[in-house]
Amino acid sequence: MTLEEKLEHLKNLSMEEARAEGNRIITDYRAALEQVLENHKIDAKKQSEIRIKTESIHAKQQKNQALIKGQLDSKRKYSQLQQELKEKIFDETKEKLNVFMTTKAYEHYLVQKIQSALNFAGNDPIIFYINPTDQDKLATLIATNKADIRISDRDFVGGIRGVIENRHILIDYSFHILMNNAFETFTFGGDGIGRC
Repeated sequence: MTLEEKLEHLKNLSMEEARAEGNRIITDYRAALEQVLENHKIDAKKQSEIRIKTESIHAKQQKNQALIKGQLDSKRKYSQLQQELKEKIFDETKEKLNVFMTTKAYEHYLVQKIQSALNFAGNDPIIFYINPTDQDKLATLIATNKADIRISDRDFVGGIRGVIENRHILIDYSFHILMNNAFETFTFGGDGIGRC
């Protein structure tokens, strides 16, 4: 083999080794890039799943908040409507009470309440008070019950109050107290009927 042939052979061998080395580097680089791409796809998929899950949770929270807000608004409106109806019912009741107080039945009611209080007091002295608007009934009530009945200096709408001083007892059948107690304890039942 001549020197030129040897150089040619050495050149060919070097070129083959260089090509082989270049091909190996390209193959390794391609494999590394494919691995990076695969890892990127896996990470992107995980991030996408996490984002979907986060957005789903956020959407559920917003839905729940909207639902709760709607329920609170409904309850507030329902409560407001009940309060308006309650006030209307008691306004109508006051009107009917005013009409009732102009009847003989009201005078009979006062007599019954005085008798009930006298029975409760037994032998203890009791002083009765009627509303200033019932002044016209004073003489009849005193004659009917033979009791100490006076005109109150306070307006309690109607009804009667009795005081047993030696026992420190107030018997209160005043319409003001009865109406206030009824108003405070009044609720609408499940069947739509108010309950006191």
